[in-house]
Amino acid sequence: MIVEVQFATSRRGIPHPRRLHSWAESAYAIARTRASLPPTSRRSVAVRIVGAAEGRRLNRSWRGKNKPTNVLSFPAGEMPAGPDGSAPLGDIVICAPVIRREAREQGKVAEAHWAHMVVHGVLHLAGYDHEVERDARVMERMETWLLASLGFPDPYQPTDAAQR
Repeated sequence: MIVEVQFATSRRGIPHPRRLHSWAESAYAIARTRASLPPTSRRSVAVRIVGAAEGRRLNRSWRGKNKPTNVLSFPAGEMPAGPDGSAPLGDIVICAPVIRREAREQGKVAEAHWAHMVVHGVLHLAGYDHEVERDARVMERMETWLLASLGFPDPYQPTDAAQR
């Protein structure tokens, strides 16, 4: 998988691009087999890290919500492979200030929350959704399993800090 990481905000507190790539690749490898996605020799994903202003603008444009959100996913659909032989899977936009705030408020280790957002975004690109309760349970189980395989705790279990 080709993962292009774009920084549209300060890199402070953001995991190294190699980590983001590793999490995206792991999530897609599992999602592809579970969702029976057609085999493609290579897929590409753009992960864009943004600040609050761009996060708000995108969330308002695409979801009608006038506030930044943690992660947005934009599936590429059925696009042909490019000159490098990779077919685009889509784009993921992660809002760094929202991730920092949520990790603090929820008492999570920041890196674990970043990993969760990358996994969550890739699963959306692979066709998973959480609009319907049944689909949400399937997606949450997949996220929890993937994150555990990467060494991270269940993101849906409350932490001591979040319970206070």
